[in-house]
Formats: sequence, C-alpha cells, structure tokens
Amino acid sequence: MRKVYSMRSDAPVMQQHFLNKEESFMYDREANFPMEDTRNDARIEFTEKGMQNLSSRRCEIIKLSKSSAVIGIVTKFQLPQNFYLDIPSARIPLIGCLLKRVHANNLIEARFLRLLSDRDLNRIFVYSTHPNHRNRTLDIYR
Repeated sequence: MRKVYSMRSDAPVMQQHFLNKEESFMYDREANFPMEDTRNDARIEFTEKGMQNLSSRRCEIIKLSKSSAVIGIVTKFQLPQNFYLDIPSARIPLIGCLLKRVHANNLIEARFLRLLSDRDLNRIFVYSTHPNHRNRTLDIYR
C-alpha cells in the first residue's frame, strides 16, 4: 500500500488498489439468505483450554437462514471463534459455526460452515415454538 501525502496536511491518504481488499467467496460474495423468525432450543458445544474439556451451554435460536443464525444466550461466557450448534428437538447434531458478532444484550450472530438444506430448515421450523410456524408439518417421505 502506497502512502500519498495530501497538500493540506501531513496525514497520509491511502490510495484505492485492488490488492487492498481481501475477500473470501463464502463470506463476501455469497448471496445473503433471508432470516426468518424462529424459537428453538439449542445447545452450543465448544472445547475449552485446547482439547481438554468439551463444554456445552444452552441457548435459543431467534432468527435462522440457510447460512447464518442469531442466537440468544442466558448468561455471558467466553465463546471461541469456532463452535458447534446442536438442535436436539429437530435431531440435527453438530452444525459447524463461526462467530461473527457478539451483541451487548446476550445475542450472538453466527455463520454456518456449510449451508443448511431445505429439509433441515423445514425440520427446524416444524419444531419451532414461534407462532409463524404453527401450521408447519413434517414430510416423512423426503
């Protein structure tokens, strides 16, 4: 990156260059899927202190899309960058997640390491306690 000094001050002005921006296909170019309100009990599983302990904390999924989720936690705790999300009611184990943002009101934004299938999304919404998903049914033949 080249520094260019402006005529008015000694502060450097950064020039735009195509190498200045790092991007990844999954997080920068991928289409954003619409988030849908839901209310499912879930569990966050992660390792503490290297590989010694596998910790598990209860949480609630508040919003969900194919590629990300907004998760509510009861108490604040130190969450690592990578963790697993387990949804026992829908029988979906160990969804790999990446921590995007932690909000002050005990909300977490997480990105999935793989896209959820339509079948898994439908199964999660069937077991949701949110009023929008009251009339959803589970298709057992798919």
